[in-house]
Amino acid sequence: MIFKVLKNRTPLGWLQLKHDKMRLLTALSGIAFADILIFMQLGFKDALYTTNTQYPRQIQGDIVVLSSQATNFNKLSTFPRRRLYQAMDIPGVKSAEAVYLGSLDWRNPQTRKKTSMMVIGFDPDRPVFDLPEVNRQLDKVKIPNTVLLDQASRGEYQEVISQIQQGKTLTTEIDRNTVTITGLFQVGASFQDDGALITSAQNFLQLFPRRQVGTVSLGVINLKDGYNLEDVRTYLNAYLPQDIRAFTYQEYVEFELNYIQTSSAIGFIFGLGTAVGLIVGIVIVYQVLSTDVNDHMAEYATFKAMGYRNFYLLGVVFEEAIILAFIGFVPSVAIASGLYRLTAIATALPLVMPVSRVILVLILTIMMCTVSGAIATRKLHSADPADIF
Repeated sequence: MIFKVLKNRTPLGWLQLKHDKMRLLTALSGIAFADILIFMQLGFKDALYTTNTQYPRQIQGDIVVLSSQATNFNKLSTFPRRRLYQAMDIPGVKSAEAVYLGSLDWRNPQTRKKTSMMVIGFDPDRPVFDLPEVNRQLDKVKIPNTVLLDQASRGEYQEVISQIQQGKTLTTEIDRNTVTITGLFQVGASFQDDGALITSAQNFLQLFPRRQVGTVSLGVINLKDGYNLEDVRTYLNAYLPQDIRAFTYQEYVEFELNYIQTSSAIGFIFGLGTAVGLIVGIVIVYQVLSTDVNDHMAEYATFKAMGYRNFYLLGVVFEEAIILAFIGFVPSVAIASGLYRLTAIATALPLVMPVSRVILVLILTIMMCTVSGAIATRKLHSADPADIF
């Protein structure tokens, strides 16, 4: 019954919109612009979350130990390595491995330009990351002054990658040290560093001569079979001094996400950008619908004189708003997808277009246009046939 009524109903909203094609084009352009802005803000925000948790998510362990001063993976601080030896005294602990992290400038072997790289060091005989590409090549970093390069690093590395894939090695400079690239892996760049290098703990300490072997950035603990994860984690926090904190693997990932969402200004900025996009869209659609209502005020008054109620007239305006939302949304998805690809190529950031984001932005677009329509319809209540005629 409803579909029959809709089928026989005159599409008055669409007829009014297409009557002034320039106004329609302006409205659609404004909606598409607002949607693209929202897509880009959400994309960058998601890339921020992804890049700042890409290594924490790859940790191969049951419990992660951090300094109590650590704020996130890029600002871990250090703690005494003896805390890991102390952890081995706790029942259920099978192993406790040290991880060293730091950032430094290295010279791109292809362009010879300096760029910021994150360096990760650990015992090659005891892998701490679930990265098969890395774990297959750990024997290579046992050699002094050797590193594995993240081939998804930001910058020009095509020639370097090609030569390494052919079985060759390349050398470059880090401060006063000469290092040899012996292998590749792929994770991705971050907002803070252009890429990453993985090496042995011994090589790491040679690249960072001011770091002491007795201070580590992160500890990865694995448990023996049959022991409860929560119980051991609680015991670790109670047993070890308060200069460290122990997290389960999942708690640590949530700790990283929570820092970005609540303490990082970047997350707030991208959220604000999304809100600005919505406001821009609401203003643009309101201006179009409001102008349309003013231009057709006499017609709306005529409808009232013929017996049509305000509800019908409001439906016409909301029909226009919904049509604008759907038509303006389509090109924004295509353009935003293209911008994602271009940005990913230029910055090496993981910008992708998941279906969930498309649905979210579509819902936001419908809400945006509906709110604009609701504001624009206020003038219809004052449409009085007696005043106009």
